[in-house]
Amino acid sequence: MKSFKQQCIELRKKDHTLNEIVQITGRSKTTVYFHIRNIPLSKQKRKKISEATRWRALRVAAARKGKALRPFKPFQSWTPELVLLVSHLMFDGEITKSKCRYHNRSAALIKRVEDLMQLVYDYKGTKNTDTTSGVVTVSFHNVELETFLKSKSKELLKNIHVFSRSKQTEFLRAFFDDEGCMDVRLNKSLRRIRGYQNDQEILKLVKLLLKNFDIESKLRKPNEVVISGKENLRKFQKEINFSKGVRLNPNRTNSIWKKDIEKRELLDIAIRSYQI
Repeated sequence: MKSFKQQCIELRKKDHTLNEIVQITGRSKTTVYFHIRNIPLSKQKRKKISEATRWRALRVAAARKGKALRPFKPFQSWTPELVLLVSHLMFDGEITKSKCRYHNRSAALIKRVEDLMQLVYDYKGTKNTDTTSGVVTVSFHNVELETFLKSKSKELLKNIHVFSRSKQTEFLRAFFDDEGCMDVRLNKSLRRIRGYQNDQEILKLVKLLLKNFDIESKLRKPNEVVISGKENLRKFQKEINFSKGVRLNPNRTNSIWKKDIEKRELLDIAIRSYQI
């Protein structure tokens, strides 16, 4: 049976560091060091340790200065796709210190945000799923990217009302995909689109943008915008609509339909029911 001294020497000759040998043997640093102090690490190993130490120092320094080591692609001019990306991050996401996150049950919307993020960031996000709700969160950790997108979100809210029609369409589509639902109860003659948002200024902005498409809506307390009426629903379907793949949550306790159905399909059912 090998002595403890022999074990330490053999591990050192295999280029293990002091900390690694301590972890393997379960003995104290002082005891291990006594046996390996005259056996140097290889040049390659020392270089690897030096690079790792330098990388950790850079990350710490970058975090303190609000800078990220991974570059991103800033933009000046808005495209419909960039409007869609930033809108999603505002409505069903977060742009907070050091990270951007997006939460949704829809696989289609999660993939959309992941794909759109490639416009500004070449690195994949990390995904986590809440097993209880089925909500997926995709996160992108980058201090500078977060700072940039936060400023762009403010710019978007300030200027979207004067942007082109195509950009306003994407803003509204993101809002209703993330925050909207179809309330269709034909037995009560209810056919309406509802959008929820705690920020009253955003609700007012949504109402204003809908007006640009000749779609009438109402703001209802405490936190929703409502579209109803045959012509308004038709115009919404033609000009904006819900995205393909965005579905109802049949597991919600207050779900009326209790089945897996796309919101756009339910909108179509609501519109066609007027003809009966």
